[in-house]
Amino acid sequence: MTARTIDPPRTTTRHTRARLTGTGWPAKIGFIAAILALWELAVRLGQPGSVPSPSEVAPALADVISDGRLVGPVLQTLTAWALGLLLATAIGVAAGLVLGVSPVAERLTRFTVDFLRTIPSLALVPLAVLLYGSGTGSTLLLVVSAATWPILLQTAHGVHAVDPVASETCRSYRVRLHHRILFLVLPGAAAYLATGVRIAAAVSLLLSLSAELIIPAPGIGQEIAVTQLGGDLPAMYAWIFVAGVLGVLINALFSRLERALLRWHPAHRQEAR
Repeated sequence: MTARTIDPPRTTTRHTRARLTGTGWPAKIGFIAAILALWELAVRLGQPGSVPSPSEVAPALADVISDGRLVGPVLQTLTAWALGLLLATAIGVAAGLVLGVSPVAERLTRFTVDFLRTIPSLALVPLAVLLYGSGTGSTLLLVVSAATWPILLQTAHGVHAVDPVASETCRSYRVRLHHRILFLVLPGAAAYLATGVRIAAAVSLLLSLSAELIIPAPGIGQEIAVTQLGGDLPAMYAWIFVAGVLGVLINALFSRLERALLRWHPAHRQEAR
């Protein structure tokens, strides 16, 4: 009788690794401070007036916050982002399930999907303005046209990655299709779907800001365009900073939601060890 070896548990957590490698919050804050210091030094040593320094952007950002001008554009951008992401998720999940479950549908639509997803969403700006003007509808059209594809493709790949033994077992026992999708396909493809939604969330924000900047539609992008045309460069960089912070917060939120909701998934259990 041979002895059975058991691997020792991996007790090193992500936070422990961060401390060992020096990538915790103090290191991150120090790196950001170094970047700001280099930026300030480069502006002071370079041509004044071409790019504002952090010491000029900070008061402009404080004015935007204190004057109450921050809330309206942020809410407008978030509204377009959230509505576009919801529509893209509904369309992408439904279409991805169909393409993943049906090999015939995937073969018939492969060329069409590959063709449509390569069209730049900003190329649809004239069509969006023609249909919806400079309102939120134009932003939604651009957001949905770009954010649907990551969700659709990830959902289809997730369906293909479902355990084939479990799929054959369901077919052998003649489990109804909607039960198979609900209790086998969706849980099996959940990790792929979550990744697609997280990518689509970032894409949705980028397209929302781009639409507001180009069309221009109401939101942070419009404020960037207006301050740039008015020559108020510190205020323009302040709004760019707001857009960057918003993107970081959205990415962090979706990453935490993914880890919390998919704690049961093997991929996330391995990451947590």
